[in-house]
Amino acid sequence: MARIPSHSRNSVRGRVRVRTYLDEEEIMSAENKALIRRWFEEVWNKGREAAIDEMLSPRAIVHGLGPDLPGPDAFKGFFRSYRNAFPDVKIQIEDIVAEGDTVAARWTGAATHRGDGLGFPATGKQAQFRGMLFVRVENGKLIEGWNNFDQLGMMQQLGIVDLPV
Repeated sequence: MARIPSHSRNSVRGRVRVRTYLDEEEIMSAENKALIRRWFEEVWNKGREAAIDEMLSPRAIVHGLGPDLPGPDAFKGFFRSYRNAFPDVKIQIEDIVAEGDTVAARWTGAATHRGDGLGFPATGKQAQFRGMLFVRVENGKLIEGWNNFDQLGMMQQLGIVDLPV
């Protein structure tokens, strides 16, 4: 694997050049983490539907949000329904790690249920939820994603689902 100099400087004790190196994989991992941060900020926190086309590959497949969603157009259907139900959703990344082309993130979210995009009338209630995802990045775009979040807990907070005690 090639090593790329990250910076060089002169030391205080003379004119010795000190170089540090980053592997291409470390650079790729950092770029991929930045892409995931941008995804949550632009798509979810700002609600920019156009950002989906900017960051999701036309060949992408998204798992874990119901039936698999092939490509940006299918994902946009989910996005519109979810943003209709929770127009003020805010998601914060709590942890993020990357290795090569794969990124894993743990996040928390909060939103107010104001629309019927999930198939039931708005409750006006606030919900907090947690989730995790793994994504694979190819050529600077998301190519595959595996999502898991506490939908049951969210539905309980909204009063849609009651579990026996």
